[in-house]
Amino acid sequence: MLKKILIVSSLTIAAGMIFLGNNDVQANNSSVPAGIAKPVELDPTKLNIELLKEKIKIKLGLTVVRVETTPVPGIALLVTNQGLFYASYNGDYFIQGKVYSLVAEVKDLAEASLERMRLEGLERFKDDMIVYKAKDEKYVVTAFTDITCGYCRKMHKQMVDYNDRGITFRYLAYPRSGIKDRSGNDSDGFKDLRSVWCADEPKAAMTLAKNNQNVDYRVCDTSIEAQFKFGRQTGVNGTPALVLENGMMVPGYQPPEQLEKLLKSL
Repeated sequence: MLKKILIVSSLTIAAGMIFLGNNDVQANNSSVPAGIAKPVELDPTKLNIELLKEKIKIKLGLTVVRVETTPVPGIALLVTNQGLFYASYNGDYFIQGKVYSLVAEVKDLAEASLERMRLEGLERFKDDMIVYKAKDEKYVVTAFTDITCGYCRKMHKQMVDYNDRGITFRYLAYPRSGIKDRSGNDSDGFKDLRSVWCADEPKAAMTLAKNNQNVDYRVCDTSIEAQFKFGRQTGVNGTPALVLENGMMVPGYQPPEQLEKLLKSL
């Protein structure tokens, strides 16, 4: 569990400063309440990535995979094994929550990075997906799925309708129970999904599993654990979670007609 986390509201960042882009609004010395540290703008060139990673690891137990600078003075974006966070360049302040830019429009600063990460991940796992291809393919949607998820089952039962609308579905595994149980053994959810991915006919096995039918127990080398970690890093916190071709994530069940309208609008 994370400790010593500074939680901020959607528009507020460290030291009580609200960033509106460039020099539109900045906290000055007179506007900082007594007892609150004055915000310090640090030069991005002074960002010591390895030192920041080490500090976050020691203090919070988080593994920082990547560090990116942001338009917010002195604030870096941290891509970790447990999702995205923000921190001051020196690691003295840690931010859990969203930070928005209001320069031209309201924009989630992390979303562009997340979209890029999702697209990179989809490319990495493209050969590990279970694919239900539309005959007249117009769109490709990648779904993080779990066979015990009710809405995942509902979507799967409508696969013919999705495909008839030109929507190809690609599945990535996201066992909601995690990879390991409390005893440190492989979770039932992980083992069930592994049996599907290891089956001689994964598509048929997935359909059986989604219809609450038994699938032969199988063990093989899979990337399911890596798929799960990829999903968690890029914003998946439940299933189904759909990733569109532009990297945008759409959480939750989407009926065929509604999903088609969304894809057309993009």
